[in-house]
Amino acid sequence: MKVPDIRLRMLLAALLPVVLISTLLAVFFMFARFDDMQESYLARTRSLARQLALASEYGLFSGNEAQLRALAQGALREPDVRWVAVFDVNGKSLVSVGDDGGLNLLSLDGRDGQGIDTVRGLDLLSQPVFASGLKLEDVYEDFAAPAVDTTRLLGQVRVTFSRQTLYDRRHIMMLLGALIGGLGLLFGLVLAAFLSRGVIRPIMRIRALVECIRQGDFAAVWESRSRAAVHEGDPLYDLQIHLYQMADRLAFVRDDLEHQVTLATQALREKKEEAELANMAKSRFLAAASHDLRQPIHALGMFVTRLAQLSHDSQTRTLVDQLEASVRAMQNLLDGLLDISRLEAQAVLVNKRSFALEPLLEQLQHDLERTAAEKGLRLRIRSSSLWVHSDATLVYRVLLNLASNALRYTDRGGVLIAARPCDAGQQVRLEVWDSGIGIAPEHQEAVFSEFYQVANAARDRTKGLGLGLNIVRRTLALLGHRLDMVSGLGQGTRFAMLLPRAPPQPVQLLQAPAEIVSADDLRGVTALVVEDDELVRAALMALLEGWGLQVCEASGMLEAVKLLETGCQPAVIISDYRLQDGYDGLEVVHELRRLLKSSTPACLMSGDTDAELMQAAKHAGLTLLHKPVRPAKLRSLLRRLVVNLQADQRDDDLP
Repeated sequence: MKVPDIRLRMLLAALLPVVLISTLLAVFFMFARFDDMQESYLARTRSLARQLALASEYGLFSGNEAQLRALAQGALREPDVRWVAVFDVNGKSLVSVGDDGGLNLLSLDGRDGQGIDTVRGLDLLSQPVFASGLKLEDVYEDFAAPAVDTTRLLGQVRVTFSRQTLYDRRHIMMLLGALIGGLGLLFGLVLAAFLSRGVIRPIMRIRALVECIRQGDFAAVWESRSRAAVHEGDPLYDLQIHLYQMADRLAFVRDDLEHQVTLATQALREKKEEAELANMAKSRFLAAASHDLRQPIHALGMFVTRLAQLSHDSQTRTLVDQLEASVRAMQNLLDGLLDISRLEAQAVLVNKRSFALEPLLEQLQHDLERTAAEKGLRLRIRSSSLWVHSDATLVYRVLLNLASNALRYTDRGGVLIAARPCDAGQQVRLEVWDSGIGIAPEHQEAVFSEFYQVANAARDRTKGLGLGLNIVRRTLALLGHRLDMVSGLGQGTRFAMLLPRAPPQPVQLLQAPAEIVSADDLRGVTALVVEDDELVRAALMALLEGWGLQVCEASGMLEAVKLLETGCQPAVIISDYRLQDGYDGLEVVHELRRLLKSSTPACLMSGDTDAELMQAAKHAGLTLLHKPVRPAKLRSLLRRLVVNLQADQRDDDLP
């Protein structure tokens, strides 16, 4: 809350008593006047009702309804009268003039009463009519008329009055009171302001001076010094002079600092430009080096895989296995970096659906039991009949990363993987427990960073690369699932992720497709390979031919088109993305499909990890394999493409 300044405080001190007293007096006299108006209104309405009752006596006595109606219409012309009615002694309405406003149904206590409708501002007055006690004498009669019974009730008069005039007068009085009070306050404000000018003017001058200094507006300080005449008789003369001197010194210091900052900024700008140029050169170098490095590693992996398919003696077989392990280590590093880049580029496709956990856990058991057995650890994966709603492929990758980490950092005991319902059955908690070395509290957040490992200063590749947990966190964030971790140094670690529970699906949805892909399903399949790197093309052809495929090779778009013209009818297209003839893999696949007049299954290979390339392949509906490509991954993809092609052909053959 902003604190008011001294001028406002003085004005408030002068005005508040005036406001308080004037308000109290105005309210007191206004309410007193309201009471007088109310009493006057009530007295007038009662008087009018009594007069009307007296005037109606003859009409009721004689049954002259015309006279009663004339009286009622005359009363209706009075101010505030809305309805007039005359009833006989039996309650029968003889005359009713005007709008009763619905008050005729209001029951009144006794003969003389009043009803009020506060919502509409209406009053209903009831006045009885009695026989008068006047003695009538007839000069032509020898005897006087008998006395009249003055207690005999002749009838009743009811009148409805509106308080609108009373309310209007009140409203006008309130407006006048507010106007007079406002004028009084305005007069008090002007008077207080006039009297306070001489008191607070020096203080306000100092306040403005300090504000200019605070904002660094020294030009305004010098302008105020030349404009304001400070006299020695001023009680704040010394303070103002010292403030002007301080402003001069601050201005000098500021100018000096600005000059130094300008020089430093210029130097930093030059250094920044140098760093940006160096960073751009480094990025270009790393991009080129990454692409050029992936090409020979890609070819090496395929040559090693083809070499492993051949028969060797034991010594050569050992050498080939070691060579394959080295290639696999390089591929693991590049795959980890690729996964992170794909997650950052949001190029990972999420396909959420309901699936059973049991097949996924069985596959995990099959993939990890050999690793656990080699380390002498117990791997327990509890079977589960639960169903969840998520992406089965990504959930499996997360589980595989967590379980692999658990086995890697556990030397004795074992690893437990289990699923159980939670949150009243709405969620499924999928947990990975281990009895390993555990994670100290100070490292529990850092382990999710890239390349961070707690106890691997020597960068032993057998202990991983420090990318697994980072990939796990990014993947679960992409899926929208929560990850919890509980760990203690020397007490093992427990990871748990929460997945939405799904109802079990019908049994037929769990059945595998009718066509099961076997190892020989690729035999006889024609593949068109478009690759401009001769070494990579030779390695890929050797690998595909070793799987039994018939391979047509081309180094670019033109050669691929000539192959189609000479009769090559590929069942699948494998193309590199970056080609030397000015085309890229997307253009090649599009053109070949146009010439073949069919959506031939195809995939891309590339050593580039650019996010734009991932998005382009995603929009084109093509699978992008980053080099170095694992042969098993390529073989699995080709099988899937061939099976999908065969299924489409069977659908086309159906009548």
